[in-house]
Amino acid sequence: MTRLDDTCAILADLVAFPTVSSESNLEMIVHIAALLGDLGARVDLFHDATGHKANLFATLGPRNTDGGIVLSGHTDVVPVADQDWSTDPFALHEAGGRLYGRGTCDMKGFIAACLAMAPVYAGLELTRPLHFAFTHDEEVGCLGGQALVAELSARGLRPAIALIGEPTEMRIVEAHKGCCEYTVEFHGREGHGSNPDAGVNAAEAAVRYVTRLMRLAEELKTRAPEDSPFEPPWTTVNLGRISGGQVHNVIPGKAEVAWEMRPVRSDDIGFVKEAMARHVAELLPAMRAVAPEASILTHVIGEVVGLEPLTENAARALLSELTGQPRAETVPFSTEAGLFQSLGCAAAVCGPGAIAQAHKPDEYVTRDQLAQCLAMLEGLTGVLTA
Repeated sequence: MTRLDDTCAILADLVAFPTVSSESNLEMIVHIAALLGDLGARVDLFHDATGHKANLFATLGPRNTDGGIVLSGHTDVVPVADQDWSTDPFALHEAGGRLYGRGTCDMKGFIAACLAMAPVYAGLELTRPLHFAFTHDEEVGCLGGQALVAELSARGLRPAIALIGEPTEMRIVEAHKGCCEYTVEFHGREGHGSNPDAGVNAAEAAVRYVTRLMRLAEELKTRAPEDSPFEPPWTTVNLGRISGGQVHNVIPGKAEVAWEMRPVRSDDIGFVKEAMARHVAELLPAMRAVAPEASILTHVIGEVVGLEPLTENAARALLSELTGQPRAETVPFSTEAGLFQSLGCAAAVCGPGAIAQAHKPDEYVTRDQLAQCLAMLEGLTGVLTA
């Protein structure tokens, strides 16, 4: 079998693990840990609070705390419910050079390529550490990535370079926006619709909140950096869901708003959060004057910093050397790269598959893209032994 065949076989095994974010990823993580452990890697598993999910951090080569290279990917995938798949999404299906299955491009294809190359790396006299970082719950707020970076920081581990294999069609990505997600609960007091002042309308409070949020979205356009490389160049706000109430003649006692922002710089996160906190402080007194139990509760689903473009970026330079591409790009979607950058690593993104295929029914990655990824990873052998 060729190394590409090995990659496809490993990918078939990985796709068979239904690691939807709402479910456990432990079986897949334990499977990967065994593969890397058998090669002599030092493997650590970091479980979440539930014990049903874990991050994996494994190392081949020297035990240096600095100077290593990280190959990073997430193990969770988005749901397949209500999607019209032509084949079983958790059974790899190949046709016309395409490998179909949930997570094939986002991003088990990259993980499979890393694992196919692992025996090669293990057989080398490595002069610098090579790390494998595979996380949980990226799709729902980069929860695993945040926990892993915090753990590495606590242990004093700061690799020099992090390569994140999200689907970019093997193009180099040097920058992307962050992603901050929130759910806000409004609790008022129900009552008869004929006397609105006797209750506290949670849906009305939610509408006032959203109105302020949308005004902020317009203000953010004026804060765009002049040299912003993004499209659009400003921090965006998206209202994902607003819900509340049941029938026409009942004052709704509960409502909920789910929203996100994609910051182009970290300062905008504080700007928006502080403005909305002030607005909540203005809303609550009137609500509590009628119902002392009224409340507005904000739940942080995830706050992930973006990958900032840097004049000097060793990860970008390395990928350029490995792929022969002289230029790097920016993308609108978010990855875990910014988390590694916040740890002090040089970070960049490059991986097989197209983001246009991610999250859709009949998701696929091509053999050609996997072959290009393997060529990039094979090029690392010289860097790791120099």
